[in-house]
Formats: sequence, C-alpha cells, structure tokens
Amino acid sequence: MARTVNQQQHQQRREAVTTAAANLFARNGFAKTTTAAIAREAGISTGSLFYYFPDKPAIFRAIFEQDIATSRALLDEHAETEDPVASLLAVVSALATPARDERAHGLLVELLRQVGNDPQLGEVVATNDAIVRDGLAALLRQAATEQRADPDLDAEQAAGWIQTIIDATYLHGGDSSAADPLPMLRLIVTRFLGIDAAPATTTEDDPNAEASR
Repeated sequence: MARTVNQQQHQQRREAVTTAAANLFARNGFAKTTTAAIAREAGISTGSLFYYFPDKPAIFRAIFEQDIATSRALLDEHAETEDPVASLLAVVSALATPARDERAHGLLVELLRQVGNDPQLGEVVATNDAIVRDGLAALLRQAATEQRADPDLDAEQAAGWIQTIIDATYLHGGDSSAADPLPMLRLIVTRFLGIDAAPATTTEDDPNAEASR
C-alpha cells in the first residue's frame, strides 16, 4: 500500500511540474523559461524538480508524452464502432478541443521550434501522430466501405490531411475573441471526405419505410 501511495504522489508531483512548465513555456517560451522558474511555479524546490525530471528538455517532452496515452485511449474507444462517421467526427472534435486552451498557440509554437533540436521529442511526436493517423484511417476505410465517405480517397493520406487541419486550429488557439473552431472544422472535414453524416438505416430501423411503399 505504501508503494502505491508513493507512486501516486510521484505521478501527481510530476503532473504538477508539467502543468507549471506548460504555463511558463506557453507564456515565455522554452528558451526564457528556467528550471528555477518551473520549480517556483510548481511550488517545489529546484532540487526536488530534478528528482522528477533530469533536465528542462525532459520536462518539455513530458507535456507531449501525455498525448500518446490520451490518443491511444480515444482511438481504442472508437475502434469497434458501428457508426464510423460519428466516431470519426467525435475523434476530430476531441483532438481539436484542447486548441481552446489559452496555452495552445504558445505550446505549439515552442514545439515547432524544439522538435528539430531534440530527437527524443521528435519520436514522441511521431508516435502520437502514427496513433492518430492509423486510427483515423481505419475509421475512414470503414466509412468508405459502408459508402458513407468518398471511396476514391487514400485513407492514409486523407487521415494525414485531417491531422494537418486539426493542427491548424492550434495556431489560432487561446483567442477568446475568436469563434469556436470546432463547427467549421467538422464542416471542412465532412466536405473533404465526402461524408454522409446520416447513419445507414434499414426498414427495421425506419418505421416509416414500409408505410411509404
């Protein structure tokens, strides 16, 4: 039991550090944020911070490493769907929702600056991208098979373009005066994929079908 409690405390403190760091990186940038400032923001000593993370790049990576588990859980939730279109649009919305966070724009800018300097960060981004791309492609293939999406689209390429469109919402993230990007994002994706948003029905599903004959 003591070990479980210690593990929970350890995880909670790591999360406190990454949350504090995300605030500072988004506001001040990676280069101008010191480990001492992160420790102060997290309410711990600098020495304690290095118990949880070896250096500043590791803290920065940890912010984005969290996306891997989140993305995997999201796509797993929709893997056995009976409505691939609804699931695809739900996944798109879930992936884009964090763009509303006021830190979204600043963190994406810093990610783009740092990813070329840190191979480990590049691996984190590539891993998450692959999870999302494969999951979206699987849903798109299912939708195309059911004749509810354009069958002529290459599923992998289309999934990659959807990711690019989602990423673009983060460049405008955190602007409280801007319109909610999700409705327009869903419209763009729906039009791009040639999606029929209405689920397929049978005569058993539609009680009016028999009466109209």
